[in-house]
Amino acid sequence: MANFLDAYSIQNWLESAPQGYLEGTQYGHQPGESEPELLMENEILRQDAIRGAVQLVVGERAALAASSGLINIAPDHPSKRFLATQTLDEARHVEIFSQRLLDLGVKKKDFESTIEEHASPDLVNFAEVLLEKVDKGDFLAGVVGQNIVLEGLAFTVFEFMEATNRHFNPKFAHTLEGTIADERRHVGFGENRIGSLIKDQPERRDDIQEMQKEMTGHMLRVFQPQEGDQETQIEAQRVLQKAREARGRPDEPVLFQGQDLRNLDPETTTKLLTGSILGEFKVRLGRIGLEYQDPTS
Repeated sequence: MANFLDAYSIQNWLESAPQGYLEGTQYGHQPGESEPELLMENEILRQDAIRGAVQLVVGERAALAASSGLINIAPDHPSKRFLATQTLDEARHVEIFSQRLLDLGVKKKDFESTIEEHASPDLVNFAEVLLEKVDKGDFLAGVVGQNIVLEGLAFTVFEFMEATNRHFNPKFAHTLEGTIADERRHVGFGENRIGSLIKDQPERRDDIQEMQKEMTGHMLRVFQPQEGDQETQIEAQRVLQKAREARGRPDEPVLFQGQDLRNLDPETTTKLLTGSILGEFKVRLGRIGLEYQDPTS
């Protein structure tokens, strides 16, 4: 319990996050950084960025509601204190991704209607499944859904987004770096805390795995190619090449999992992303004593 107390204490959170990798940042990025002109001047890419930011806000709102709801039903005080820090992390995520929507030109009066217009139905359904477990006071299912399924899947997605924005959009990449650091801590808590609970409650394995199957199905469908993705990717490649040439680095690759994303079509990119997501996710499930349940079977 001593290591658990130390790793997930409020003091450790203060030293690692607000006084650590977030120190000096403004909405998660360095002061003075802004969205690149090439993005803001290109309506296809700007609208695509808005749609993407909406999904982040929707996901983080669900995470905020879940983590705050889990505090009162946590079975021990170290977990309550950790979840209190996670609640503030999630509130920060909601704020920084909401700010990005404003930075992308969404007006405050149109904010909620923009969320409603672009929110993925599958992401909304995912949130409903998660929050139903929390509302029923099911701590085990809630933490698995929040810190293993949602955070575990989002972790790889954030890494993918950081890689694709690292050179073109340092502002957004820096925002994602802090979010990734937060998610790494959240997933670590989920693995450590839930692993012990699963051992103590082996009778829960089947229903927890069934929940994982349902939630994973919703989440994976969020990443399926949509109408217009091909046009967006072609336009993105054109603009990114223009940015590379402006920096004097025309052959600079965009690497993720050892693949140069410049050479991949939307379908192949999606397969690479979902394959990476599931690979990491299956490992995390194994660590807590669960077997991955394929939502397509």
